[in-house]
Amino acid sequence: MTVEIPTLAELHALGAAQQPTYPDAGAVQAAVDKLRTMPPLVFAGECDDLKQRIAAVTRGEAFILQGGDCAETLAGVSADNVRAKLRVLLQMAVVLTYAASVPVVKIGRLAGQYAKPRSNDTETREGITLPAYRGDAVNGYDFTPESRIPDPQRLVDVYNASAATLNLIRAFVTGGYADLRQVHTWNQDFVRDSPFAAKYEVLAGEIDRAMSFMQAIGVADPDEFHRVDFHSSHEALVLEYEHALTRIDSRTDEPYDVSGHFIWIGERTRQIGGAHVELMARIKNPIGVKLGPSTTPDDAIALAARLNPANEPGRLTFITRFGAGKIRAGLPPILEKVSAEGLNVAWITDPMHGNTFEAPSGYKTRNFDDVLDEVQGFFDVHRAVGTWPGGLHVELTGDNVTECLGGGEQLTDADLAHRYESVCDPRLNRVQSLEMAFLVADMLRKA
Repeated sequence: MTVEIPTLAELHALGAAQQPTYPDAGAVQAAVDKLRTMPPLVFAGECDDLKQRIAAVTRGEAFILQGGDCAETLAGVSADNVRAKLRVLLQMAVVLTYAASVPVVKIGRLAGQYAKPRSNDTETREGITLPAYRGDAVNGYDFTPESRIPDPQRLVDVYNASAATLNLIRAFVTGGYADLRQVHTWNQDFVRDSPFAAKYEVLAGEIDRAMSFMQAIGVADPDEFHRVDFHSSHEALVLEYEHALTRIDSRTDEPYDVSGHFIWIGERTRQIGGAHVELMARIKNPIGVKLGPSTTPDDAIALAARLNPANEPGRLTFITRFGAGKIRAGLPPILEKVSAEGLNVAWITDPMHGNTFEAPSGYKTRNFDDVLDEVQGFFDVHRAVGTWPGGLHVELTGDNVTECLGGGEQLTDADLAHRYESVCDPRLNRVQSLEMAFLVADMLRKA
C-alpha cells in the first residue's frame, strides 16, 4: 500500500520552521509545477543501496565520512570546484578506511545544499534592515532589497545546478579520477609538505606497504582500485523543493525524495509535530537528524519512534552537534537511553556547528582545536558507553581558504581576511581537512 504524502498546504499548516516568505504565490506554484515534471536527481535503488551501507554502520561494521560546503552557491558550480571537494573527501576516506579497517561510506554534502536556516529572519547593516540571506535556493547574498527578495525560480536553478554537479561527480568516480593509487599519491604529497610530516608519515607508510602487498600477491582487483561509490546529501529545508521532488518509486510503490540520497532534518526544524518531521517520516530514503545541546533523551526516543517506527537498520542517523565544551556531558544520557531501547541508529559527529564564534576581526570562524576536541569527545563518550562512533560530518572545501583558525598552517585572526570565501559558515580548508583525517584515524584505531 502506497504511503500517503501530505500536501504542501497540509505541511505548512503543521507549522513549517525556517521557510522563506515568498511575495508571489503564483510564482511559487509555477516553480513547484516545473520541478514536478523534472527527472529525478537520484534513483530510489541508489538510496536503498546507501541505506544498506548505513545499516553496516549501525552494526559497527562501517564508518561514514560526510563533507562539503556549508552552503553551495550557483556561481560555484564548476568542474574545478566540484573536483577539489571530491578530491579532499577521497583523500580523507583512504586514510580513515585503513585506520578503521572497515569500509568508509562516502557522502558528499553537495548537489542540493543550497538552503540554510538562520537565527534571525532579517539582517541589519548601517541602519538598513533586509531579509536574511537563506542560501542561493531562496535569495541572493548581495545586501540589496532586490537581491534579498525570496525568488521561487531559484529552486529550479538549484535543481539544474544539482543535476550538473551529480553528472560531473558520477563521471569522476567511475572514470578513473578516484583511483585508489592516485588518491594515495596525493596523500603522500600532503604528508611530505606538512609541518607535521613525522606525525603522519607512519600511517602513510603503512598504507603504501599494504597497497603494494595487495598488488604483489594479486588480490587487488583493478576495477575496485579504479572506482568508488559516492552518494549525495543535503538538509531538507525548503518544503516546496523537497515535496516537488518526492516521487513514487515504480519498483515498490513507495515514496522517495529524489533530490538526494541522504537528507537530514536540522536542529532548528526537528519539532516532533512539525512539517519537516512529518514529510521525512513518509519517505523511504535514509535520513538524518541533527541533535544539539537542547536535545533530551526523550526527544531522541520520540524522533526515532516517529521517523523509524519499524526500527529498520540504516534508516535513521543521529548527527550530534553539541560543541566541544558540552558533548562529554550532553551526549552520554542520550546515547545510553537510545542504546538501552535497542534502537538501530547510526551516530555521526558534526563538530563544526557547535563551535562557531565571531573573531575580533568580525569574521565568523571556528578553531581547529575545538573541532578536533569535539570529535575526540564523541569518540570518548562512545567508548565509555560501549557503542560505535559511526561517522564524521564536516564542512570543508578543497581550496586553500582561510576561514577556520589554527591547524598545521596556524591560521590566525589576521589571516581570515586573506581568503574568506564562504557565504555562510566557515569551512576547513584542504590542509585542515586532511589533518583532521589523519588525527581521526588515530581515534579510530583506539575505538
